[in-house]
Amino acid sequence: MNFATLLDDVAARAPERLALIDGTTRITYRHLTARAAGAQHWLSEQGLRAGDRVALALPNGAAFVAALLGALRAGITVAPLNPQLTVDERARILADFGARVVVDTPVDATSDMRSVVPTDAPAIVLYTSGSTGRPKGAVLSHRALAAANRAWAEPILELTGDDRVLAVLPLSHSYGINGTLLAPLLAGATVVIVERFSTESVVATVKAHRATVFPGVATMFRRILDAGHGTRDDFTSLRFAVSGAAPCPWALAEEWRERTGKRILRGYGMTEMFRPISYLANDPRDFPDAIGRPVPGVEIKVLDDGGAAVARGEIGELLLRSEAAMDGYLAQPLETAAAMVDGWFRTGDLVKVSDVGFLSVVGRKKDLILRGGYSVYPPEIEAVLITHRSVAEAAVVGVPHAALGEEVAAFVTLRAGAAVSPDDLIAWCKERVAGYKCPRSVTIMAELPKSAAGKVVKSRLASNTVSNPRH
Repeated sequence: MNFATLLDDVAARAPERLALIDGTTRITYRHLTARAAGAQHWLSEQGLRAGDRVALALPNGAAFVAALLGALRAGITVAPLNPQLTVDERARILADFGARVVVDTPVDATSDMRSVVPTDAPAIVLYTSGSTGRPKGAVLSHRALAAANRAWAEPILELTGDDRVLAVLPLSHSYGINGTLLAPLLAGATVVIVERFSTESVVATVKAHRATVFPGVATMFRRILDAGHGTRDDFTSLRFAVSGAAPCPWALAEEWRERTGKRILRGYGMTEMFRPISYLANDPRDFPDAIGRPVPGVEIKVLDDGGAAVARGEIGELLLRSEAAMDGYLAQPLETAAAMVDGWFRTGDLVKVSDVGFLSVVGRKKDLILRGGYSVYPPEIEAVLITHRSVAEAAVVGVPHAALGEEVAAFVTLRAGAAVSPDDLIAWCKERVAGYKCPRSVTIMAELPKSAAGKVVKSRLASNTVSNPRH
């Protein structure tokens, strides 16, 4: 199959419907198909054929979309690259991927070519950091792309042709390329593109174009509220916001709903499998400590260290199985074998499942802190810190300790205009969790180190390589 065929079907049903809004540019589904076909023709002129590989290094915009869809139509495998990568980061990915062509300038062409190439080649390779420092490319088939985006468009968000979905997340990452681009196009919705996030640009774009769905990350929602923009008047057109990439604290979701009148649909996913766990648009239930439940088509297992299933309410590692899962990591059989076991993807996350089937993440297996024989789950402590009125974000890690093995260390950022001391935050924790769980140090920072997808990079905290600490 070829995922692009599904988009051609949408264009055939509603050719004059708006597909993209990019600044002052308006592109219908008919015109988008022509631009994608033009990019397809251009790629063939460069000598590329089905099964070849192309890297796409363009910012959010119509040019990115046309080049991506053109490559998919041709059966070419695409690796989207964040334009903000350093020269060395980009070189490492390109060396691993082996692209024949790097598209880093817009392909401005149209064509009436309507042939989509059937292919067994992968659709997309999305890169994530490897444990050894080598980039890991998650290989996603056309079938996986279809399964993931159908789930997002239908049971999760219930998108229709009347929706306008804000695309401010990087289109070079899983959440952005699937959640704000491919799934909305699959539903016949309109994608409203913002090249780069700022509180002002998001609010202005939502108002100007009557956006109905705002997929974002917790940091975006926090900054909008802190800037004073998160009001009911700012977001009257929204059906809801959606969080992803990094956990969205319940306190933030509550504050967002109180200020804007809109819900944040929380969920869970990864580069290797887009959004397998989520709250659903048609289900009003919300549980403070839960990330959602398996979406239709996703199977789960929760296993102990010996590989046995745990009882409901008990903690174990989450394994997932779905058509939306990656095939493996590009040219890394050992990494693939460690992650994929008999068709099940090992997430490395420790979870528990409630009596009604909703999942709560208690931590990463590799991030579990063993302090003097006690197990400390960082998300529990982070959730306590976030409830302090001065704290905007929190991250907790284990640091080496001669006597205890590991000690608990916290890193926080503060809300705009707030002030609090590390000692006050430690005291706050002592009142709310057992003593062995409390951080013995709190570092107040201007910002936490994050990946381009918005996830906190805890390795940089644990190794004390963070910059600009503020005590």
